[in-house]
Order: sequence, then C-alpha cells, then structure tokens
Amino acid sequence: MPAMPASVLRFFTASHAADAEAWASAFAEDAVFHDPVGRPPVEGREAIHAFIAGVLSGFSPFLGLTPLQAHTAGNAVAVSWHGSALTPTGRPVNWSGINVFELDDQGLIKEARAYFDQAVLRAQLAS
Repeated sequence: MPAMPASVLRFFTASHAADAEAWASAFAEDAVFHDPVGRPPVEGREAIHAFIAGVLSGFSPFLGLTPLQAHTAGNAVAVSWHGSALTPTGRPVNWSGINVFELDDQGLIKEARAYFDQAVLRAQLAS
C-alpha cells in the first residue's frame, strides 16, 4: 500500500477485512462522510458505522478498496483506489475512484469525500 497517515491506512485495511467497526474507527466522532459526493453526507462515527455495515451487507464478500496512489499535503490526503466485491449471487463488481480525506488534530478522519461514478457501480449490480 502507498504511504499514508495511519487513519487513512486503517480506512483501506479495514475495507479489505470487511470490518465495519475498524473501518468506522478511522473517523473522528463528529466526522462527515460524503459517499459519494453529491449525496447527503453521513454525519458522526456511529452513523458512518451503520452506513458501512449496510454497504458491506449488500455484497458476498466485499473484497475491499485497494489504494493505488496517495498524496498528502498537510492534514489532507487524496487517494486513488480500486474497489472490488462479489454480489450475493457471485457476480464480480469492480469500480474505482478518488477519496479526499481531511484529518483532525488527533490524526483521525474528520471529513472524507468519495468521488466515483455511481452509475457504473449500479449498472454492475443490476446486471
């Protein structure tokens, strides 16, 4: 994995383990998660945990988001990634995007913005 701050690394590592608790623990208690940008944000670690658990339940299994490149500037990190999973019927699903993370003073994610083409993901889930 590319070098990145610990909380951002935990975000991606937990996605590979399909561990909603560990994934949400990368976020500050009052974090905001735009997934994807353009939809209403998920606010607060508890709500983010529920959101992630809901996403994970739609796949069997969720194989994770694999970071390809990470670029850090101060308390902001931009990461390009590739996602993969299987539907409950065994169909592969692949998509990619970029997340931009802003970290708080403790190094936790205070805001995350996910940029990906949701239509590409939906089309694979519908076919």
